[in-house]
Amino acid sequence: MDKNFQEEQSKEMIKFTPPLSKQRYQFIKDLVEKYRPKKVADLGCADCKLLWMLKFCSCIEVLVGLDISASVMKEKMHILSPLPVDYLEPTERSLTVTLYHGSVAHKDPCMIGFDLVTCIELIEHLEESELKKFPEVVFGFMAPSIVVISTPNVEFNTLLPGVTLFRHPDHKFEWNRAQFQSWALETARRYDYSVEFTGVGHSPRGMENIGFCTQIGVFVRKYPQTGGFAVSEKSRETVYKTVFKAVYPSLKDDKYLQNTLVGEVIFTAQIIKQSLLNHLMSECEECNNSTTERKVQLQPCFSKYMRRLAVEKSMESFVKGNVVYIPLKTVFSFPKVNQLCGTFEKFCKLIAGKVTLSSDGYALMLNTEHEDE
Repeated sequence: MDKNFQEEQSKEMIKFTPPLSKQRYQFIKDLVEKYRPKKVADLGCADCKLLWMLKFCSCIEVLVGLDISASVMKEKMHILSPLPVDYLEPTERSLTVTLYHGSVAHKDPCMIGFDLVTCIELIEHLEESELKKFPEVVFGFMAPSIVVISTPNVEFNTLLPGVTLFRHPDHKFEWNRAQFQSWALETARRYDYSVEFTGVGHSPRGMENIGFCTQIGVFVRKYPQTGGFAVSEKSRETVYKTVFKAVYPSLKDDKYLQNTLVGEVIFTAQIIKQSLLNHLMSECEECNNSTTERKVQLQPCFSKYMRRLAVEKSMESFVKGNVVYIPLKTVFSFPKVNQLCGTFEKFCKLIAGKVTLSSDGYALMLNTEHEDE
C-alpha cells in the first residue's frame, strides 16, 4: 500500500511542509521520546520507513513490522540491516528488528507484550470483516500499553484535487471525525483504554472547521497488566511468517564487548608505551650511561591522570630489554576501559588470550624493536 498517494494528489493546491507522511512519522518519534518504550510494533509497516526512523531511538530494544504484502517489505527491508559502523562501534543497548508477513485480523503470540503499537494509515485499507476483528486482535489480544491509530479525515477531501471518493484506490472507507471518534471511544471503553484525539496536516486559514488532514487517536491502557499474559493453547499457534530478522551488535553481547575492549586496551597501551619511550629517549640524551634494565615512572609529559597512577608502585610501567611492561591495573584504571567491563576480574577474563601478558599475568607486554629501526 502506498501511504503517500494522497499527498501526491494534492500538491497543486495544498502543500504540506514537511510532507504529511513525515509529519506522521515525527508524531510517532515525539511520542517515543516522551514515553521511552522498549518494544515497538508497526502494523502495516509497508516500506519500513517508520521502522528505519525508530531504530535510531536509543530506548527501543525490539522493533517489529507487520504487513500483508511480503513483496513490499522484501524490497525495502535492507534499510533495516546493521551497517559496518554498527559493528565497529557497538552500542550498549541491544536491538532486534523483525518483519512478519501476516494480517492484523489474525492473532499471533509474537505480538504480545509490546509497549507501543502503531497503525499509521492502516485501518482504511481493511475489509469490513477484518475491521471487525481488528479491535480484539490489537486491544484485546496484543494489549500494548499504547496504541496510535491514524486515518484520513474525509472532511478534508474537498480540498484535495482529483479526489472524488477516496484518497487511494485501495481504501475501503474513509471516516469523518465524528465516525472515527465514535469508533475509537467505543473501542477504548470495551478494552479499558483512554483515548485522545489530535492530527497532523493543518487545514488552510479560514477553513479550520474541517479539521486535520490526518486524524490521530492515541490510546493508553488504563490498567497495567499483572502476572503476565495468559496465552491459551489456541493462541500459541504461530500464523505470521518471518521475512526478515536483524540482531544488532551490542556491548551486552560478550563477543562484541571483547572485541571493543581489546581494541581500547591496545590503543591505551600504545599511548602509555610511546610516552614511556619518549621519556627514556630524552633521558638518554642527557646521560650516555644507559643501563640494561631500568624502571621508569611516567613523567608529567604524559598527563596529570597518569602521574596520579604512578604514586602506587604497582601502577608503574617499565622497560626491560626490548619489551615494555604495562601493569594491567594501569590499563584498567583508564575511564573508557573501566566503563566497558566494570570489574577488574571481568577485564582480565575478556582480554585473556587476546593480548600478550607477562608470565605472572601481571602486565601487558609490548615489543619496542620497531621503535628503534
